[in-house]
Amino acid sequence: MAKPTAPLSNDDSETLPPASGRSFGIVFAVVFGVIALWPLLWGRDLRLWSAALATAFALAAAFAPTLLSRPAAGWQAFGLVLHRIVSPVMLFLVYVLAVLPTGLLLRLFGKDLLRMKLDRGGSGTYWIERTPPGPAADSLKNTF
Repeated sequence: MAKPTAPLSNDDSETLPPASGRSFGIVFAVVFGVIALWPLLWGRDLRLWSAALATAFALAAAFAPTLLSRPAAGWQAFGLVLHRIVSPVMLFLVYVLAVLPTGLLLRLFGKDLLRMKLDRGGSGTYWIERTPPGPAADSLKNTF
């Protein structure tokens, strides 16, 4: 019997495999373990609540991963919701803070990095002569 999958997008063309209770438990055991041990770096006491949660997640992941299947599915659904919100926002910020200013500065200084301007001089070709010339054409046989 096929396992159900969670949709990645509205069109259902891509799907995720179902969340694994074992991997979910291991990840959360490590996270809570780090939280529990972090104060020890500064000579403080162990965080017992976090150590208890880390132990519980580790035991559940090792001996009863099916107990963690529903929390793992919920966590996966939460991640998909975050993806739908954060991804477009981050892409917008990258565009506005990096791509757009770079393009505007290049236009302001008259740069044409891709050499896309129309050659009105009528040279007939946009081929860029290489000096010195590259390797001979017959030396590029069997390149793979």
